[in-house]
Amino acid sequence: MLLLAISASLRAQTQVREHLSMDFGWRFALGHAYDPAKDFYNGTSDFSYFAKTGYGDGAASPDFDDRSWRKINLPHDWAVEQPFSPKGSGTHGYKAIGRNFPEASVGWYRKKFTVPPSDLGRHIAIAFDGVYRNSIVWVNGHYLGTEPSGYNSFEYDISEYLNYGSENVIAVRADVTMEEGWFYEGAGIYRHVWLNKTNPLHVATNGTFVTTQLKGKTADVNATATVINTDKKVRSFNLSESVVDADGKTIATSKSQSLRLKPFESQDIKAVLTVNDPMLWSLENPYLHKLITTIEENGTVTDQYQTTFGIRSIRFDVNEGFFLNGKHVEIKGTNNHQDHAGVGTAIPDALQDFRIRTLKGMGCNAYRCSHNPPTPELLDACDRLGMLVIDENRLMGVSSTELNDLKRMIVRDRNHPSIISWSIGNEEWAIEGNITGARIAAIMQAYAKTIDSTRYITAAISGGIGNGISTVIDLLGYNYVATKNTDEQHKKYPNQFSWGTEEGSTVASRGVYFDDKDKHQLAAYDRKQNDFFYSLEQGWKHYATRPYLAGMFIWTGFDYRGEPTPFGWPSIESYFGMVDACGFPKDDYYYLKSWWTDQTVVHLLPHWNWKGKEGQDIPVWVYSNCNEVELFLNKKSLGKKAMEPNGHLEWKVKYEAGTLEAIGYKKGVRVGSDIIKTTGDAAQIKLSVDRPAIKADKKEVAVITVQANDTNNLFVPITDNEITFAITGPGKIIGAGNGNQTSLEPDQYIDQISTVKIDNLKEKIVNSINNPAEVAADYDDNNWQKAFKDDRNNQFGKDAICVIYRGSFDMPQNMKDATITWFYNSLGKEQSIYVNGKQIASQIKENKNGDEFKLAASIVHPGKNNITIVTTPLIKVNIWTNVNMNPGLIQLVYPAAAWKRKLFNGYAQVIVQSTGEPGEIILTAQSPGLKTNILKLQTQ
Repeated sequence: MLLLAISASLRAQTQVREHLSMDFGWRFALGHAYDPAKDFYNGTSDFSYFAKTGYGDGAASPDFDDRSWRKINLPHDWAVEQPFSPKGSGTHGYKAIGRNFPEASVGWYRKKFTVPPSDLGRHIAIAFDGVYRNSIVWVNGHYLGTEPSGYNSFEYDISEYLNYGSENVIAVRADVTMEEGWFYEGAGIYRHVWLNKTNPLHVATNGTFVTTQLKGKTADVNATATVINTDKKVRSFNLSESVVDADGKTIATSKSQSLRLKPFESQDIKAVLTVNDPMLWSLENPYLHKLITTIEENGTVTDQYQTTFGIRSIRFDVNEGFFLNGKHVEIKGTNNHQDHAGVGTAIPDALQDFRIRTLKGMGCNAYRCSHNPPTPELLDACDRLGMLVIDENRLMGVSSTELNDLKRMIVRDRNHPSIISWSIGNEEWAIEGNITGARIAAIMQAYAKTIDSTRYITAAISGGIGNGISTVIDLLGYNYVATKNTDEQHKKYPNQFSWGTEEGSTVASRGVYFDDKDKHQLAAYDRKQNDFFYSLEQGWKHYATRPYLAGMFIWTGFDYRGEPTPFGWPSIESYFGMVDACGFPKDDYYYLKSWWTDQTVVHLLPHWNWKGKEGQDIPVWVYSNCNEVELFLNKKSLGKKAMEPNGHLEWKVKYEAGTLEAIGYKKGVRVGSDIIKTTGDAAQIKLSVDRPAIKADKKEVAVITVQANDTNNLFVPITDNEITFAITGPGKIIGAGNGNQTSLEPDQYIDQISTVKIDNLKEKIVNSINNPAEVAADYDDNNWQKAFKDDRNNQFGKDAICVIYRGSFDMPQNMKDATITWFYNSLGKEQSIYVNGKQIASQIKENKNGDEFKLAASIVHPGKNNITIVTTPLIKVNIWTNVNMNPGLIQLVYPAAAWKRKLFNGYAQVIVQSTGEPGEIILTAQSPGLKTNILKLQTQ
């Protein structure tokens, strides 16, 4: 055995790093915020998991039977699955979770996994990119820790808790009773989970830091690697660094030799690698390099760590704004929360790309992570696609908790070339305008610079300009300048950098052009919300004419769940976005595209379907970057107007059906146009997809646009038909939306699971296990004693040759619609089982993993049912153990209803995900009165 252990240890020493997804094969169930009986009796044992190591109880116990729980994959947001309720939190989109819904505010996750014997001796950690919120984690019943924030990434070393060569169980409890933000935050393990395996001598988690310095035609790559030795002995090693270009070619190397670390010691190892004629990371060409950090011991590679980075320079100037690679770049940014229609916060990686591409389509070049550290995959998308980022800390403060959270964000994210600024906080109203805020901000700013001195520190301030935080922050973030004098602040603090961290805050419903406040619909013309805000155009003009302001971030890019200003219930989403929650552009999108891009833009609004308004004036606007625009109605000119820089054009047009056309001119030459036609009624469904094929990996998604067209194939902008979807092949629908801020339709259609307990368990000792009369459905057991009243000791085993148990369970009236499964736990060494007098199992042996029995409608019925279990009884192995006394649960699975969604002003969206097999996905969309459409999508 000693030789085997040594052999396994040596194999572990020579294996290199593994980064394994733990996203698949989880079980999930709702617990309860305060009722232990409904929270699987966690924390109710005589010795809690705080009292004794390995004493996780209830659903935290490795022996807990979770077979009746729902099968899921990650990322998962259970909040998006819940219905809407006026009792829900308005800031969070009125989902039925939170303080008023204790039965839906705690979620449990469990996953079984194996680790091979050869991993013994390795350093193994479980890593969570984010769990919302107040998560508690156990492995094999061992309490690992609690993470209060829903936005921090965290990791636990589980090397010594694992069962090598056999089954392991991870359990996670999340509690969303208390909110962390004031916007939709989701619920559960909504980001990825990883199993990280390394040699005990390895690069620490997030243990590299790469910065670059441009020097003419070369670039210095400054690399720091933190190496840690978690072994119980001294380790000697060499470390090499290699810079690899996008083609996989090594273009610079460095080596550090004869290094030595004592047990549990760590060291920062620094190197400078020179790259000749480097390809730079930029918005137009976001070129990425990799740093390969390799640890060698006696000629054997023990660890290899890859760091993606970009070679680039950033600089702010107090008078001229922001520079990337020495080139002036005007910041044209948006603020965004982290949810999307249909999927909530559980956003698949490919959907991150879709969202960034959507924003880039209007000229957006910067993204503010409002108001929390994002999922790492969002930053990866920004790196790949060319989007600058403000990475934002969740909560200001200078205790060890807040400073450590700030450090964790910076250390995790500091190698992303997209990040140009760390934000230490947002609109901290209690402190932003006073001396306390100034002190806190100064400490946080100084602390952040000790971790990363290459980025600029900002804070977003809505009030108190000239006092408090605004007097000490290096890069001042203005939230809404309508009530602020930026010129005066710049004059007072001439060495302070500044930009607009929030601007606009306009409210609009996509495709709506007259306010209907009874329906909670707001016209999509650009208007300021009130005197505390500018319109989008006013805000951009302010920033565009002041070079000392580096640019601005619109509030917001995407609509998001929650904060339905200026309304309340039944509005459940914000109105602020340049695009709706699906990503369908509102008209303001084209205002920004006109002045944020070099593309020729001519965009007309509104639509031209105004039946019943003939002869009435309709406000017609044009967004364009042309010098002049001429408007035509049914080929009759309504005049040509000159375009003011950063402006728009307006006409009052008396409505008549037909064709509205705007023609744009630059220097007298026609360069673009937009045409809007009066359409007929909706006659057909049209489906289009953002990509022709997706990977067969159970992760990648396709975003499908659903729209209604008339018989002439013209898009109908005012229809709201309900569309029903069916899908076949290796794919599934994971979410649907339409951008309607008042839609209370389900975001998802999932199987509904309920469980039924077996109650009133009684017992009787008999002499034979063969054909007892007690199994009859109508047998009178009133005089039987309560089950397990007698201790299952050796004497009981001698006295009781056979024990019969009887119990009952109540089935609901709608049971015929469900698939019914009894997840049985053995009550005997051998047993025969009867339901309502009908035998379903004969003399089956004890099964430690449990048995499953499908219960057909011919066996069970609505109302009271009975079970009888004829057993050779279980006996305690020793005096301190217990025998199983739980016959298990009966699960009812009600199949999900058909997926459906109403169009909102002509559009809806469906998100389809691969189920892992190659083949062809077929999505069918149909609606009464409309021609059905079928979309085919390949998985490969």
